[in-house]
Amino acid sequence: MLVNKAYKFRIYPTKEQEILIAKTIGCSRFVFNRFLGRWNDTYKETGKGLTYHSCSAELTHLKKELVWLKEVDSIALQSSLKNLADSYSRFFKKQNKAPRFKSKKNKVQSYTTKETNHNIAIVDNKIKLPKLGLVRFAKSREVKGRIIRATIRQNPSGKYFVSILAETDVHQLEKTESSIGIDLGITNFAIFSDGRKIDNNKFTSKMEKKLRREQRKLSRRALNAKKKGVSLLDAKNYQKQKIKVARLHERIMNQRDDFLNKLSTDIIKNHDIVCIEDLNTKGMLRNHKLAKSISDVSWSAFVSKLEYKAKWYGKTIVKISRWFPSSQICSDCGHKDGKKALEIREWTCSVCHAHHNRDINASKNILAEGLRTLVLA
Repeated sequence: MLVNKAYKFRIYPTKEQEILIAKTIGCSRFVFNRFLGRWNDTYKETGKGLTYHSCSAELTHLKKELVWLKEVDSIALQSSLKNLADSYSRFFKKQNKAPRFKSKKNKVQSYTTKETNHNIAIVDNKIKLPKLGLVRFAKSREVKGRIIRATIRQNPSGKYFVSILAETDVHQLEKTESSIGIDLGITNFAIFSDGRKIDNNKFTSKMEKKLRREQRKLSRRALNAKKKGVSLLDAKNYQKQKIKVARLHERIMNQRDDFLNKLSTDIIKNHDIVCIEDLNTKGMLRNHKLAKSISDVSWSAFVSKLEYKAKWYGKTIVKISRWFPSSQICSDCGHKDGKKALEIREWTCSVCHAHHNRDINASKNILAEGLRTLVLA
Protein backbone atom coordinates (compact mmCIF):
# COMPACT_ATOMS: atom_id res chain seq x y z
CA MET A 1 0.00 0.00 0.00
CA LEU A 2 1.32 3.45 -0.95
CA VAL A 3 1.38 5.90 1.98
CA ASN A 4 2.90 9.32 2.60
CA LYS A 5 5.66 8.88 5.14
CA ALA A 6 7.71 11.65 6.78
CA TYR A 7 11.44 11.40 7.47
CA LYS A 8 12.98 13.97 9.80
CA PHE A 9 16.72 14.71 9.85
CA ARG A 10 18.91 17.31 11.46
CA ILE A 11 20.83 19.38 8.91
CA TYR A 12 24.08 21.32 9.34
CA PRO A 13 24.01 24.26 6.92
CA THR A 14 27.01 26.52 6.35
CA LYS A 15 26.83 30.21 7.35
CA GLU A 16 25.88 31.15 3.77
CA GLN A 17 23.16 28.48 3.72
CA GLU A 18 21.85 29.68 7.10
CA ILE A 19 21.52 33.21 5.68
CA LEU A 20 19.65 31.89 2.62
CA ILE A 21 17.32 29.80 4.83
CA ALA A 22 16.55 32.91 6.92
CA LYS A 23 15.86 34.90 3.73
CA THR A 24 13.57 32.17 2.35
CA ILE A 25 11.62 31.96 5.61
CA GLY A 26 11.27 35.74 5.68
CA CYS A 27 10.17 35.98 2.04
CA SER A 28 7.65 33.15 2.48
CA ARG A 29 6.24 34.92 5.54
CA PHE A 30 6.10 38.22 3.62
CA VAL A 31 4.19 36.64 0.71
CA PHE A 32 1.76 34.89 3.06
CA ASN A 33 1.03 38.07 5.06
CA ARG A 34 0.76 40.32 2.00
CA PHE A 35 -1.77 38.12 0.25
CA LEU A 36 -3.63 37.40 3.50
CA GLY A 37 -4.18 41.14 3.80
CA ARG A 38 -5.34 41.32 0.17
CA TRP A 39 -7.62 38.32 0.74
CA ASN A 40 -9.18 39.90 3.85
CA ASP A 41 -9.79 43.22 2.07
CA THR A 42 -11.41 41.50 -0.92
CA TYR A 43 -13.60 39.40 1.37
CA LYS A 44 -14.83 42.51 3.23
CA GLU A 45 -15.60 44.34 -0.02
CA THR A 46 -17.18 41.54 -2.09
CA GLY A 47 -17.99 38.74 0.38
CA LYS A 48 -15.74 36.48 -1.68
CA GLY A 49 -12.09 35.61 -1.32
CA LEU A 50 -9.32 35.42 -3.90
CA THR A 51 -8.06 32.25 -5.58
CA TYR A 52 -4.66 30.60 -5.58
CA HIS A 53 -4.27 31.15 -9.34
CA SER A 54 -5.04 34.88 -9.17
CA CYS A 55 -2.58 35.30 -6.29
CA SER A 56 0.05 33.27 -8.14
CA ALA A 57 -0.27 35.51 -11.20
CA GLU A 58 0.02 38.60 -9.00
CA LEU A 59 3.10 37.16 -7.30
CA THR A 60 4.85 36.97 -10.69
CA HIS A 61 4.34 40.73 -11.17
CA LEU A 62 5.35 41.39 -7.55
CA LYS A 63 8.74 39.77 -8.16
CA LYS A 64 9.47 42.37 -10.83
CA GLU A 65 8.83 45.15 -8.31
CA LEU A 66 10.57 43.49 -5.36
CA VAL A 67 13.73 42.01 -6.84
CA TRP A 68 14.84 40.46 -3.52
CA LEU A 69 12.02 37.91 -3.83
CA LYS A 70 13.98 36.35 -6.72
CA GLU A 71 16.91 35.51 -4.42
CA VAL A 72 15.03 32.66 -2.75
CA ASP A 73 13.37 29.41 -3.84
CA SER A 74 10.36 30.33 -6.02
CA ILE A 75 8.56 27.07 -5.15
CA ALA A 76 8.70 27.99 -1.44
CA LEU A 77 6.85 31.23 -2.21
CA GLN A 78 4.25 29.36 -4.25
CA SER A 79 3.85 26.85 -1.39
CA SER A 80 3.20 29.75 0.97
CA LEU A 81 0.36 30.90 -1.30
CA LYS A 82 -0.97 27.35 -1.54
CA ASN A 83 -1.03 27.05 2.26
CA LEU A 84 -2.97 30.32 2.48
CA ALA A 85 -5.53 29.14 -0.10
CA ASP A 86 -5.93 25.79 1.71
CA SER A 87 -6.38 27.59 5.06
CA TYR A 88 -9.15 29.75 3.65
CA SER A 89 -10.78 26.73 1.98
CA ARG A 90 -10.93 24.94 5.36
CA PHE A 91 -12.17 28.15 7.01
CA PHE A 92 -15.11 28.44 4.58
CA LYS A 93 -15.91 24.77 5.26
CA LYS A 94 -15.88 25.60 9.01
CA GLN A 95 -13.03 23.16 9.61
CA ASN A 96 -10.77 25.73 11.28
CA LYS A 97 -10.51 29.38 12.25
CA ALA A 98 -9.58 32.10 9.76
CA PRO A 99 -5.86 32.21 8.90
CA ARG A 100 -3.80 34.73 10.89
CA PHE A 101 -0.76 36.78 10.02
CA LYS A 102 2.57 35.04 10.58
CA SER A 103 5.11 36.56 12.94
CA LYS A 104 8.90 36.38 12.94
CA LYS A 105 8.57 35.90 16.71
CA ASN A 106 6.99 32.46 16.27
CA LYS A 107 8.97 29.74 18.04
CA VAL A 108 9.40 27.59 14.92
CA GLN A 109 10.29 29.23 11.60
CA SER A 110 9.93 27.14 8.44
CA TYR A 111 9.23 26.98 4.73
CA THR A 112 8.15 24.18 2.39
CA THR A 113 9.39 23.36 -1.10
CA LYS A 114 8.29 20.70 -3.59
CA GLU A 115 10.29 18.14 -5.54
CA THR A 116 10.54 18.90 -9.26
CA ASN A 117 13.15 17.53 -11.67
CA HIS A 118 15.12 15.90 -8.82
CA ASN A 119 15.81 19.23 -7.07
CA ILE A 120 15.47 17.34 -3.75
CA ALA A 121 17.67 14.26 -3.46
CA ILE A 122 19.91 12.33 -1.08
CA VAL A 123 23.54 12.35 -2.20
CA ASP A 124 25.73 10.25 0.12
CA ASN A 125 25.81 12.05 3.51
CA LYS A 126 24.29 15.24 2.09
CA ILE A 127 20.85 16.33 0.97
CA LYS A 128 20.27 18.40 -2.13
CA LEU A 129 17.77 21.24 -1.59
CA PRO A 130 16.57 23.98 -4.00
CA LYS A 131 18.83 27.09 -3.97
CA LEU A 132 20.75 25.74 -0.95
CA GLY A 133 22.56 23.04 -2.91
CA LEU A 134 24.12 20.18 -0.95
CA VAL A 135 23.60 20.40 2.81
CA ARG A 136 25.29 18.07 5.31
CA PHE A 137 22.77 16.10 7.40
CA ALA A 138 22.56 13.35 10.01
CA LYS A 139 21.51 10.36 7.92
CA SER A 140 19.93 8.11 10.54
CA ARG A 141 18.00 5.98 8.01
CA GLU A 142 17.35 5.54 4.30
CA VAL A 143 14.59 7.53 2.62
CA LYS A 144 12.43 5.01 0.75
CA GLY A 145 10.06 5.91 -2.06
CA ARG A 146 9.39 8.98 -4.21
CA ILE A 147 10.16 12.31 -2.53
CA ILE A 148 7.17 14.69 -2.68
CA ARG A 149 8.27 17.74 -0.70
CA ALA A 150 10.59 18.98 2.02
CA THR A 151 10.08 21.35 4.93
CA ILE A 152 13.12 23.18 6.29
CA ARG A 153 12.71 24.56 9.80
CA GLN A 154 14.72 26.30 12.47
CA ASN A 155 13.81 25.37 16.04
CA PRO A 156 13.98 27.79 19.00
CA SER A 157 17.11 25.89 20.06
CA GLY A 158 18.86 27.20 16.93
CA LYS A 159 19.05 23.75 15.34
CA TYR A 160 17.99 23.17 11.74
CA PHE A 161 15.89 20.24 10.55
CA VAL A 162 14.46 18.96 7.27
CA SER A 163 11.27 16.89 7.07
CA ILE A 164 11.00 14.92 3.85
CA LEU A 165 7.61 13.60 2.76
CA ALA A 166 7.92 10.54 0.54
CA GLU A 167 5.42 8.25 -1.13
CA THR A 168 6.43 4.86 0.24
CA ASP A 169 5.19 1.33 -0.33
CA VAL A 170 4.31 -0.12 3.10
CA HIS A 171 3.61 -3.83 3.48
CA GLN A 172 1.04 -5.07 5.99
CA LEU A 173 2.31 -6.98 9.01
CA GLU A 174 1.53 -10.63 9.62
CA LYS A 175 -1.61 -11.33 11.66
CA THR A 176 -1.03 -12.28 15.29
CA GLU A 177 -4.64 -13.28 16.15
CA SER A 178 -4.28 -11.16 19.27
CA SER A 179 -6.47 -8.39 20.70
CA ILE A 180 -5.71 -5.92 23.48
CA GLY A 181 -7.63 -3.38 25.54
CA ILE A 182 -5.81 -0.26 26.76
CA ASP A 183 -6.79 2.03 29.61
CA LEU A 184 -4.78 5.26 29.53
CA GLY A 185 -3.84 6.78 32.87
CA ILE A 186 -1.57 9.26 34.64
CA THR A 187 0.13 7.20 37.37
CA ASN A 188 0.70 4.47 34.78
CA PHE A 189 0.72 5.69 31.17
CA ALA A 190 -1.06 2.60 29.81
CA ILE A 191 -2.68 -0.41 31.47
CA PHE A 192 -3.24 -3.44 29.22
CA SER A 193 -6.01 -6.00 29.52
CA ASP A 194 -3.37 -8.75 29.93
CA GLY A 195 -2.28 -7.12 33.22
CA ARG A 196 0.81 -5.29 31.96
CA LYS A 197 1.41 -1.70 33.03
CA ILE A 198 3.55 0.86 31.21
CA ASP A 199 5.18 3.38 33.51
CA ASN A 200 4.50 7.08 33.02
CA ASN A 201 7.99 8.47 32.52
CA LYS A 202 6.96 12.00 33.57
CA PHE A 203 9.50 13.59 31.24
CA THR A 204 8.53 17.16 32.16
CA SER A 205 8.43 16.47 35.92
CA LYS A 206 11.94 14.96 35.88
CA MET A 207 13.34 18.08 34.24
CA GLU A 208 11.09 20.52 36.12
CA LYS A 209 13.64 21.60 38.73
CA LYS A 210 16.33 22.33 36.14
CA LEU A 211 13.82 23.93 33.77
CA ARG A 212 12.49 26.22 36.51
CA ARG A 213 16.02 27.32 37.43
CA GLU A 214 16.96 28.12 33.81
CA GLN A 215 13.68 29.95 33.17
CA ARG A 216 14.29 32.14 36.24
CA LYS A 217 17.72 33.02 34.82
CA LEU A 218 16.02 33.94 31.55
CA SER A 219 13.56 36.22 33.37
CA ARG A 220 16.37 37.93 35.30
CA ARG A 221 18.35 38.57 32.12
CA ALA A 222 15.25 39.97 30.40
CA LEU A 223 14.74 42.30 33.40
CA ASN A 224 18.40 43.40 33.34
CA ALA A 225 18.19 44.18 29.62
CA LYS A 226 15.03 46.21 30.20
CA LYS A 227 16.70 48.23 32.99
CA LYS A 228 19.63 49.02 30.68
CA GLY A 229 17.25 49.95 27.87
CA VAL A 230 18.61 47.21 25.60
CA SER A 231 16.34 45.39 23.15
CA LEU A 232 16.02 41.67 23.89
CA LEU A 233 17.14 40.95 20.32
CA ASP A 234 20.43 42.75 21.08
CA ALA A 235 20.87 41.35 24.61
CA LYS A 236 23.48 38.60 24.04
CA ASN A 237 23.19 37.02 27.51
CA TYR A 238 19.40 36.87 27.18
CA GLN A 239 19.64 35.24 23.74
CA LYS A 240 22.16 32.64 25.01
CA GLN A 241 19.90 31.75 27.93
CA LYS A 242 16.85 31.65 25.64
CA ILE A 243 18.55 28.98 23.51
CA LYS A 244 19.51 27.02 26.65
CA VAL A 245 15.87 26.93 27.84
CA ALA A 246 14.66 26.00 24.34
CA ARG A 247 17.09 23.06 24.22
CA LEU A 248 15.73 21.75 27.52
CA HIS A 249 12.18 21.87 26.14
CA GLU A 250 13.38 20.18 22.95
CA ARG A 251 15.03 17.38 24.92
CA ILE A 252 11.77 16.72 26.80
CA MET A 253 9.82 16.70 23.53
CA ASN A 254 12.29 14.28 21.89
CA GLN A 255 12.21 11.89 24.86
CA ARG A 256 8.41 11.86 24.88
CA ASP A 257 8.17 11.40 21.11
CA ASP A 258 10.67 8.52 21.16
CA PHE A 259 8.73 6.80 23.95
CA LEU A 260 5.37 7.17 22.17
CA ASN A 261 6.77 5.93 18.85
CA LYS A 262 8.38 2.83 20.34
CA LEU A 263 5.32 1.92 22.42
CA SER A 264 2.79 2.43 19.59
CA THR A 265 4.93 0.43 17.15
CA ASP A 266 5.27 -2.45 19.64
CA ILE A 267 1.47 -2.54 20.21
CA ILE A 268 0.67 -2.52 16.48
CA LYS A 269 3.25 -5.23 15.72
CA ASN A 270 1.93 -7.63 18.38
CA HIS A 271 -1.86 -7.12 18.15
CA ASP A 272 -4.45 -7.20 15.35
CA ILE A 273 -7.19 -5.38 17.28
CA VAL A 274 -6.50 -2.52 19.70
CA CYS A 275 -9.39 -1.19 21.81
CA ILE A 276 -9.05 2.22 23.47
CA GLU A 277 -11.29 4.86 25.05
CA ASP A 278 -12.30 7.90 23.02
CA LEU A 279 -11.02 10.40 25.60
CA ASN A 280 -12.13 14.03 25.71
CA THR A 281 -8.64 15.39 26.29
CA LYS A 282 -9.60 19.04 25.72
CA GLY A 283 -12.35 18.79 28.33
CA MET A 284 -10.03 17.06 30.82
CA LEU A 285 -7.42 19.81 30.40
CA ARG A 286 -9.90 22.24 31.96
CA ASN A 287 -9.27 20.49 35.28
CA HIS A 288 -6.42 22.66 36.56
CA LYS A 289 -5.30 20.01 39.07
CA LEU A 290 -4.69 17.43 36.31
CA ALA A 291 -3.97 19.65 33.28
CA LYS A 292 -0.18 19.60 33.71
CA SER A 293 -0.04 15.81 34.13
CA ILE A 294 -2.41 15.21 31.18
CA SER A 295 -0.32 17.47 28.91
CA ASP A 296 2.83 15.59 29.90
CA VAL A 297 1.46 12.12 29.03
CA SER A 298 0.31 13.23 25.52
CA TRP A 299 -2.62 10.83 25.11
CA SER A 300 -3.78 12.50 21.88
CA ALA A 301 -0.37 12.11 20.22
CA PHE A 302 -0.23 8.45 21.29
CA VAL A 303 -3.68 7.67 19.87
CA SER A 304 -2.81 9.47 16.61
CA LYS A 305 0.32 7.33 16.23
CA LEU A 306 -1.67 4.16 16.90
CA GLU A 307 -4.26 5.16 14.29
CA TYR A 308 -1.94 5.91 11.38
CA LYS A 309 0.30 2.90 12.09
CA ALA A 310 -2.76 0.63 12.25
CA LYS A 311 -3.89 1.99 8.88
CA TRP A 312 -0.45 1.40 7.37
CA TYR A 313 0.02 -2.13 8.64
CA GLY A 314 -3.52 -3.53 8.30
CA LYS A 315 -4.48 -3.52 11.99
CA THR A 316 -7.75 -2.33 13.60
CA ILE A 317 -8.30 0.42 16.16
CA VAL A 318 -11.65 0.37 17.98
CA LYS A 319 -12.62 3.45 20.00
CA ILE A 320 -14.99 2.99 22.92
CA SER A 321 -17.44 5.73 23.89
CA ARG A 322 -16.04 8.04 26.56
CA TRP A 323 -19.31 7.48 28.47
CA PHE A 324 -18.79 3.70 28.70
CA PRO A 325 -18.52 2.88 32.47
CA SER A 326 -15.36 0.75 32.16
CA SER A 327 -14.39 1.29 35.83
CA GLN A 328 -17.81 0.42 37.21
CA ILE A 329 -18.44 -2.97 35.60
CA CYS A 330 -17.08 -6.26 36.94
CA SER A 331 -15.06 -7.83 34.12
CA ASP A 332 -15.83 -11.34 35.51
CA CYS A 333 -19.62 -11.33 35.85
CA GLY A 334 -20.65 -8.06 34.13
CA HIS A 335 -22.38 -6.59 37.19
CA LYS A 336 -22.40 -2.79 37.31
CA ASP A 337 -21.26 -1.95 40.83
CA GLY A 338 -21.85 1.81 40.83
CA LYS A 339 -19.68 4.88 40.44
CA LYS A 340 -16.44 4.93 42.41
CA ALA A 341 -14.29 7.83 43.54
CA LEU A 342 -10.92 8.25 41.79
CA GLU A 343 -8.97 7.43 44.96
CA ILE A 344 -10.46 3.90 45.04
CA ARG A 345 -7.87 1.84 43.11
CA GLU A 346 -9.09 -1.65 44.11
CA TRP A 347 -12.56 -3.04 44.78
CA THR A 348 -14.49 -6.29 45.19
CA CYS A 349 -17.59 -7.15 43.16
CA SER A 350 -20.70 -7.34 45.38
CA VAL A 351 -22.14 -10.22 43.28
CA CYS A 352 -19.32 -12.61 42.32
CA HIS A 353 -16.86 -11.30 44.96
CA ALA A 354 -14.03 -11.06 42.42
CA HIS A 355 -11.30 -8.66 43.57
CA HIS A 356 -10.25 -6.11 40.94
CA ASN A 357 -7.49 -3.65 40.28
CA ARG A 358 -9.44 -0.65 39.00
CA ASP A 359 -7.27 0.03 35.92
CA ILE A 360 -6.74 -3.58 34.81
CA ASN A 361 -10.47 -4.25 35.23
CA ALA A 362 -11.21 -1.15 33.10
CA SER A 363 -8.87 -2.31 30.32
CA LYS A 364 -10.53 -5.76 30.28
CA ASN A 365 -13.95 -4.09 29.95
CA ILE A 366 -12.63 -1.84 27.17
CA LEU A 367 -11.42 -4.91 25.28
CA ALA A 368 -14.76 -6.75 25.72
CA GLU A 369 -16.78 -3.69 24.64
CA GLY A 370 -14.46 -3.11 21.68
CA LEU A 371 -14.82 -6.68 20.41
CA ARG A 372 -18.61 -6.47 20.89
CA THR A 373 -18.75 -3.20 18.94
CA LEU A 374 -16.63 -4.69 16.16
CA VAL A 375 -18.99 -7.69 15.78
CA LEU A 376 -22.05 -5.43 15.61
CA ALA A 377 -20.47 -3.03 13.08
